[in-house]
Amino acid sequence: MSSPPSPLLPREGLRRVVVVIPSAFTLGNLFLGFWSIISAFNGNFRLAGWLIFLAAVLDSLDGRVARRMGTGSRFGAELDSLVDMVSFGVAPALLIYFLEFSTAGRFGWIVCFIFVVAAALRLARFNVLAHGRPASRSFIGLPSPAAGTTLATFHAFSQTGWYGQFQANVDLSHQGLVFLLLLLAALMVSRVEYPRGWPVHTRSVTGVLGLLLALGIIAAVLLRPSATVFPILLGYIGFGLVRHGYVLFRDRGASE
Repeated sequence: MSSPPSPLLPREGLRRVVVVIPSAFTLGNLFLGFWSIISAFNGNFRLAGWLIFLAAVLDSLDGRVARRMGTGSRFGAELDSLVDMVSFGVAPALLIYFLEFSTAGRFGWIVCFIFVVAAALRLARFNVLAHGRPASRSFIGLPSPAAGTTLATFHAFSQTGWYGQFQANVDLSHQGLVFLLLLLAALMVSRVEYPRGWPVHTRSVTGVLGLLLALGIIAAVLLRPSATVFPILLGYIGFGLVRHGYVLFRDRGASE
């Protein structure tokens, strides 16, 4: 007679829990993205936008948790990309469509679809470049969570008193949103590099400055999220463009 199966060892049970935690963050991201789509369809644009923002927070945590726990896998990477396509590709595009372009005819949904296509291409390229390679310090192309969250937080920003002052310098009317959508789509599939983060510690001047910047951003987001998240994301987008232009200028000068 065969002996009965031995009970699950405590270490094996703990290992299974550790493996499941990153996927739980990823599926939470998917839940928030789907909830955002439902909210946008029902006209609750503010909630829809903040749900995408919270999805981005979970997205930033799942990879870090997996790396810290040593449980990263190809399955987790593929699942993360599929979820990101929903939360940061389809959800923000539908939010902007219902908010601004639903009465603009065929052109409105085509512009939103271009954003979705760019997000899909961006995620597919990321998977190809990341497969079997160590993580680099920069993203090639604007990350889809940054692009999607930029669109998602526009509505909350447009309801603040800062919006009138901002719009005096940057046109974010109907035509301005078309430009923003196309710019974000182009940056996602571009070769412009965006930093994954910055050093945050007290061992060097750079690390201290990074720590102060991080604390300032966290404080601004917690105190005035509607007024600060959208401009901060635009600043991140602009930083990548300026740095890319500087690198091109420097390399061209060195080659002459």
